[in-house]
Amino acid sequence: MNPVIRSAWVLAIQAALLGAAMAQQCPPEVPVQGAPPPGPLPVFPATNWWNTDISAAPVDPKSASYIGFINNGSSRQLHPDFGGEVKPGSQSVYGFPYAVVDGTQPKQKVKFKYWDESDGVDLDTGKPIRFYPIPGEAITQPHWVEGGAPANVDQRKKNDRHLLIIDCTNKHLYELYNVYYDATQKKWLGGSGAFFDMTRNDRRPEGWTSADAAGLAIFPGLVRYDEAWNDAVPEIEHALRVTVRASNGHVYPASHTAGSTAGALPMGARLRLKTNVNGVDPATRTKDPHARKIFRAMQRYGLIVADNGSDMYISGTFDTRWNNDILNPAFATLSASDFEVIKLGWKP
Repeated sequence: MNPVIRSAWVLAIQAALLGAAMAQQCPPEVPVQGAPPPGPLPVFPATNWWNTDISAAPVDPKSASYIGFINNGSSRQLHPDFGGEVKPGSQSVYGFPYAVVDGTQPKQKVKFKYWDESDGVDLDTGKPIRFYPIPGEAITQPHWVEGGAPANVDQRKKNDRHLLIIDCTNKHLYELYNVYYDATQKKWLGGSGAFFDMTRNDRRPEGWTSADAAGLAIFPGLVRYDEAWNDAVPEIEHALRVTVRASNGHVYPASHTAGSTAGALPMGARLRLKTNVNGVDPATRTKDPHARKIFRAMQRYGLIVADNGSDMYISGTFDTRWNNDILNPAFATLSASDFEVIKLGWKP
């Protein structure tokens, strides 16, 4: 065989095999809401800050003071900030919905309020470019955007309205904050937007936000049903996203500041569930094995402060399979005092 023809033939076979392997990472039908993300899991490389084992990281000298600030004179319990529909059949939902699309999904322009810290923008002119693979279903169907209502319902003043999108073909993650589809002008509007290549460890430019206040990706820090309640997944191998009522500056791995309250934790700070509180492992206070799995992740990978909100609210996905009659009592067995703050900005 002619060497040139043979080389082209080999490259064609390699491309076909790669395409087939990548296609296997996608659900049978896309776009789809809430399907398991493409493997291998956890998402992002093993060396990513979301996937870093912090069980042996040093405690910050001011840990007790930070925990005291969160407790605010009482005992602040944990709360699972995720679940299913607020009422069966309603548009309103708990947690973060997310969409899975493939590499053929058409890209859309999004006009941002904070365009100078967003991706998908010509930074010389501030004008949006076709960049975000937003499924058309999100415009008119519920449960694709945070809060639950379709994107053509303007709820930007009462809800963060995040829209998270995974391109399962290319392992790309797109996250949008405060989105609204203006049906009259046929335009997507948003507060900010960010792109993450899930095969890399790229941080946002210093000082930039993302779709989250800390400048971090949201999706990799969510508690997901396909991990927590899947017995074929022995452990959750990533940190979890947590909010606090106030913050003060930011530290690695965060890139953005969203508060300056004295005594508060900075964005990017990590909390770690202790393994021994008065001679007892707090992860064992609940009898539910799946909740225990979530708590073990808090011990090994911790919680990362990512946004201002309610103290010790743990973020997760919208999924109608969640049972809050199990989650709420289990999470209530833990309080901020069961945690310690690891050294601010710590890197392994």
